[in-house]
Amino acid sequence: MLVGASLLAARLASAAERRVPVIETVRGPVPADQFGLALAHEHIMCDFAGAALTSRQRWEVDAVVRTMRPHLQQVVDRGVRGFVDCTPAGIGRDPRVLRALAEATGLHIVTNTGYYGAGGGKYVPEHARTDTVEQLAARWVAECEQGIEDTGILPGFIKIGVNGASGQPPTLSAMDAKLVEAAAIAAVRTGRSVTCHTGGAEAGLAAARLFIARGGAPARFVVAHADGHGAEAQRQVAELGAWVSFDAAGQRPAAAHAAAIAALLPRHADRVLLSGDAGWYWVGEPGGGQVRGYTAVTDVLLPALRAAGVAPTTIEQLTVRNPAAAFSLAV
Repeated sequence: MLVGASLLAARLASAAERRVPVIETVRGPVPADQFGLALAHEHIMCDFAGAALTSRQRWEVDAVVRTMRPHLQQVVDRGVRGFVDCTPAGIGRDPRVLRALAEATGLHIVTNTGYYGAGGGKYVPEHARTDTVEQLAARWVAECEQGIEDTGILPGFIKIGVNGASGQPPTLSAMDAKLVEAAAIAAVRTGRSVTCHTGGAEAGLAAARLFIARGGAPARFVVAHADGHGAEAQRQVAELGAWVSFDAAGQRPAAAHAAAIAALLPRHADRVLLSGDAGWYWVGEPGGGQVRGYTAVTDVLLPALRAAGVAPTTIEQLTVRNPAAAFSLAV
């Protein structure tokens, strides 16, 4: 039985032979053209206790699954097939929960490796402060090759987070820069894309440029939370060749939100992702707290984009073809 790096190599070799891009989900690889209508940035569970305190003992898998399954079923009923879970290690990532929900709903759920540097460093494990860039990258590559913890589940992408940039020119902190550089190395070695939580437009641009400078392919980098970054920053990210993630569906006035997205589409429709950054089962809150469902893209944002004159073929590109391209493994 093939394990670890051999298993990953076999999967990639098989895809290469068939010339079919694949996306690594919690149930194994699926052809990218079967990922379907997808939500590119969501959360099923989060634990904000901090990297030093979070652990599997703080939640029950069955309780999380019971609470979150109806919310996922709502989007399945609306035709959603792909679901990118952006909860990283240190904030409650649990592939066991994700696999159980994928099996229950039929969704293609993707999980991640990487660390979240935003939030003042609260969610970064202590070893990341002393690890070199290469050592950090090696940890993430190991998860891509051997699986997460004891689950055997492989991450389908790399999730990092950075705080705001400061100074002139705007520069990331040393910790945040380390995360971006490690992500670039791991992305090249594993074929994974990187989704980067950003603390504002300047941080998003700085992170994208550093990722590229460290050898990462622009099309492997997603600048998350770009909704409020402004048209100029969004344009610059797209012109770098990175992805502009509008993931605040349902959290902004729909018509204005759609107009901002539509303004980028004539030249950069192939660089845009849509989602709601919604959820989640909040560990430590009674019953998981108040869950914000995942229907804002299908029920709010897409109708607003149609009303703004965005063509059906472009809608399909934004919701189907772009997520497939962004999260397929680079074979």
